[in-house]
Amino acid sequence: MEHTSASRRRVFLVLSQTFVPDPAAVGQHMASAAIEMARRGWRVLVYTANRGYDDPSVRYAPREVIGGVEIRRLPLSSFGKKSIFTRVLGTASFLVQSLWLALFTRNVCGILVSTSPPLIGLATLPARILRGVPVIYWAMDLNPDQLIAMGHIKPRGPIAAMLEAANRFILHSASLIITLDRFMAGRLLKRAPIKRKLAIVPPWPQGQPDSSCDAGENPFRARHNLTGKFVIMYSGNHSPANPLDTLLEAMPHFRDDPEIRFVFVGGGVAKKGVERFIRENNLSNALCLPYQPLSELRYSLAAADVHVVSLGNAMVGICHPCKIYGAMSVGRPVLFLGPAPSHVADLLALGNFGVHVRHGDVEGMVRAIRALREMSPDARQHMGRVAAGIVNRGLTEQVLCGRLCDAIERTLAAAGCVCGGPAA
Repeated sequence: MEHTSASRRRVFLVLSQTFVPDPAAVGQHMASAAIEMARRGWRVLVYTANRGYDDPSVRYAPREVIGGVEIRRLPLSSFGKKSIFTRVLGTASFLVQSLWLALFTRNVCGILVSTSPPLIGLATLPARILRGVPVIYWAMDLNPDQLIAMGHIKPRGPIAAMLEAANRFILHSASLIITLDRFMAGRLLKRAPIKRKLAIVPPWPQGQPDSSCDAGENPFRARHNLTGKFVIMYSGNHSPANPLDTLLEAMPHFRDDPEIRFVFVGGGVAKKGVERFIRENNLSNALCLPYQPLSELRYSLAAADVHVVSLGNAMVGICHPCKIYGAMSVGRPVLFLGPAPSHVADLLALGNFGVHVRHGDVEGMVRAIRALREMSPDARQHMGRVAAGIVNRGLTEQVLCGRLCDAIERTLAAAGCVCGGPAA
């Protein structure tokens, strides 16, 4: 009887190419929202890829339940990001399967999609049109904006025109659009009149960050011989959208400093360039590590004395470097490499917890590193407390994920869907 009752409940469907335990940030935030919706009483069903988003050699269980969320992992849905061909192949396969699932999954009362993979919103439109199912579109980055800004496609070419038309169609058809900052919202509003169904919700820190973790007792520091060192860390996706050239070019100035360590944690298509620069310049005080398990993230983030956050000059309103929230939540100063105005610059304006360096200003980067290094531990700790305080006052997972799920529930209610109710 219990199984029959559960099968009749209305389903909140989540379609995302990446999902926990995969370390990609999009999947982690989708998981937080899905788990919160399940906690509120919804039956949440997730379809995702069965292989790692960054590393396709990693395989995940075909079925499992995490935090009350039912997860089904699809084959042939991710082949990694080593080439455009493998990315397109995995994306196309996932889109086709998502189209089928959106149309034929029983008792669906709402669908949540993001930008992994791009244009996933198109796969849900038939369900919106034919089944009347509300679609929630969580825009975490924008294309073709990113492809144009990086020079991959021409702004007035046929590919850009096709992607732009698809995006406008998605925006017009979605019942709720969630984006990450005011700059992204501005770009979306230029595409379509969506003000009444647009919500701005920044992403939140992941992995139960802890600003009280003492650097001297941190197991991550001990494991990687960082005890007693001044650690400058970049943690997250290494992407051309978040260039690190200025930091890399500053690093040889410190090659003879035995106390400084530059640590790069994560993955992404630009990670090999970082590794190559370190190797070619014979930098023995630089360390590259893969993504850390979510359970270890609190220790890896807290192992830094300073966190680097980068945003490309042309990427304002296109990408949102959510790594800044992890750095702030563990109470560490931020070394921001990027433009102003931008969302990161907005955050830095809230309190003195970081230093801003422009791309290309290698001398400025060297000065910033030296200033942070020579600063007293008490002064750096004060900057960290300011950063953590900003997070704790309104940028926690409880606050932001709660706000996002409130907006989702209002959208579902407007469509006549009651939490836990039976199928119509």
